[in-house]
Amino acid sequence: MSVQKTTTQITISLFLLIFLICSPSVLHAQPKSGYVETGGINYYYEIHGEGEPLLLLHGGLGSIDMLESLLPAFTENRQVIGIDLHGHGRTELGDREISYIDMGNDMAAILKELGYKKVDVMGYSMGGGVALRVAIQHPEIVRRLVAVSASFAHPEATYPEIIAQQKQVGAEMAEAMKETPMYQTYKAVAPYPEDFPTLLDRMGELMQKPFNWSEEIKELEMPVMLVYGDSDMFRPEHIVEFYQLLGGGLKDAGWQRENMSQNRLAILPNLTHYEIFMAPQLAKTALPFLNGDSGAPSWSTGSSE
Repeated sequence: MSVQKTTTQITISLFLLIFLICSPSVLHAQPKSGYVETGGINYYYEIHGEGEPLLLLHGGLGSIDMLESLLPAFTENRQVIGIDLHGHGRTELGDREISYIDMGNDMAAILKELGYKKVDVMGYSMGGGVALRVAIQHPEIVRRLVAVSASFAHPEATYPEIIAQQKQVGAEMAEAMKETPMYQTYKAVAPYPEDFPTLLDRMGELMQKPFNWSEEIKELEMPVMLVYGDSDMFRPEHIVEFYQLLGGGLKDAGWQRENMSQNRLAILPNLTHYEIFMAPQLAKTALPFLNGDSGAPSWSTGSSE
């Protein structure tokens, strides 16, 4: 068996794992849904619950359904806006390349069209990259940001074996994926299921494009939380550098937290990149931050603030 074939099979297995452990089902309540055209792409959206708005963005080769397990925790007191990203789920692929920068602009335009002036934003993996671009390009509409298993630079953020796998992503994988839950889910909801091989090509192209947003990350002014699994696909040193770019981890916080950054870093134990998005502790970690609750214990009172 060739190295290329073995690597391709590993890549397919990696994607298959994501969908085997989170095969989408009917969401808990009928959401408001529809389409918004922007940037030449007709995007599908859903709105769940009531309360402070939260834009929730899924990972690559997924859809809104991918984050179903998070909805009960978030919709208890919040309104969640889910959007199928460019070429994913119910959103068409069209002729445009898949781009983080373009999707960042698209998300802002969709929010404006739906009547939102300011929202919290949370994204996982590719959705985390899109969330970062929304905050960088349209900071006026982002109150707080949570980036889950996302990076500010590529490809140096991750491991050599992941880079090798990403190089194999393309249309030639499509036939081998026909029986996987990933393709079956895509086929069930995509406006043009025959676009799947082209989607794989476009995603492969996205994965081959290097980027480094470090200088733009330094300029973010809204509170930001970074969340990773302790066995994530991103290298620990990249995670630490990301937090430092945000002003965290540069000095001791001080007895009265006087030197503490407004930004947060969470490393969740016993989790990988491929399951963190459905772990119960993810919502428990992100919600206090999104709600502006520090939960920090006070030595003087013996209780949490």
